[in-house]
Amino acid sequence: MLMKNNKETETISPVQQKRTSRTAAPSIISADTLAKGTFSSTGDVQVDGRIEGEIIANAIVVGELAFVIGDISAEEAVIRGRVEGSIRARKIQLCATSHVEAKLLHQTLLVEAGAFFEGNCRHSENPLSDAAPAVVKPVAVASLTPSQNGAAPSLLGDEQRPAPAAARAAASFTPLKS
Repeated sequence: MLMKNNKETETISPVQQKRTSRTAAPSIISADTLAKGTFSSTGDVQVDGRIEGEIIANAIVVGELAFVIGDISAEEAVIRGRVEGSIRARKIQLCATSHVEAKLLHQTLLVEAGAFFEGNCRHSENPLSDAAPAVVKPVAVASLTPSQNGAAPSLLGDEQRPAPAAARAAASFTPLKS
């Protein structure tokens, strides 16, 4: 508190000013709601239900019982529930109750003890810009093609030598779902 003309004056941080200066109430997707498609808001969004699609907002909170399948884009994303897809935000917070299987592109990432995260995360100075690099998905290392005379598959098209074991393994790799 500050003293000004013998009166106590409360100091307000820039974060509090930003939050209290908003005039609109947050949009709430209640627990009994299933929404499919693109959901966009210039304000804050609280998701307690199920969303299948894209969410774009200033700030997003995914509640403990919520389930989002799709992409999230926001200045700030607080995840308490389940998300499968991708999250692009300046600040991403994965709470202890979260279960996230996603690609994350962030400026700041906070992960609480107990949070479940499986996927890729990548730092970006501006994760919301269109120019921000996309998270790279792994691809097969080799493509096997049969040889013309029935010999073992070759990495180099029509050459007649067998593919190395490592290349055969990479070409047949299939990610496991848990």
